[in-house]
Amino acid sequence: MTVLRALAFNLYFLLLTIVMGILAFPIRLFAPGRALAYAKVWTGLTLRGLQRICRIDIQVSGMEHIPAGPCLLACQHQSEFDTLVWMNLVPRPTYVMKRELERIPLVGPMLRLSGMIPVDRDGKAKALRALLAATDAAVADNRQIIIFPEGTRTAPGAPISLQPGIAALATHTGLPVIPVATDAGLYWKPGSLLKRPGTIHIVVGAPLPAGLRRAQLLPTIGQAWRQLCTSHGLPVPAQASPADPA
Repeated sequence: MTVLRALAFNLYFLLLTIVMGILAFPIRLFAPGRALAYAKVWTGLTLRGLQRICRIDIQVSGMEHIPAGPCLLACQHQSEFDTLVWMNLVPRPTYVMKRELERIPLVGPMLRLSGMIPVDRDGKAKALRALLAATDAAVADNRQIIIFPEGTRTAPGAPISLQPGIAALATHTGLPVIPVATDAGLYWKPGSLLKRPGTIHIVVGAPLPAGLRRAQLLPTIGQAWRQLCTSHGLPVPAQASPADPA
């Protein structure tokens, strides 16, 4: 039954994306300012389908730690689910995402139009300058910036390795960095089409101390994730090796 439900959801998601991608053309041409609201409808319908078809519920705690204005949400990344859910949890979300996603037919053009921040992971200094400039624009637009410091999906309980991009953003913007833990990978495994029924937990922690340098911020994020996972019964990331900056 789990396999059949997963297949049904995958078909639903594909058809929904195609239909809404086609219907987005008028917004792209005549009402680009409505792109974010339209994206929220798409992700909202996707998550509703996930709940009803795959019987996956969502439980969020700690939302009181997120300010009304701009901030950096340092989220664990275990599943494609993580790239959807924040669209409907905060009022003005902006994801820091890999540039390759812009090439997805129908979806890609709407990502940039709705204010997402593409990153060229091989661009080095030029890419960093572009990232900081896009972040400045997001802050001016009162956005909550969602970033996955691991840079890729990581299985629940696996060792974490954090990329320095979030440290550059935190130093550049001075925004509060808010750690977020999850167990989404237990129910929607990285790269898997199967979805297991159950409740995905999202736990938002208190903002980290301001002014941390890169050498301090990365391990502090990792430790905050471990503490949130321990206190809420989620899979705790394994301790990194001595060479791992997390």
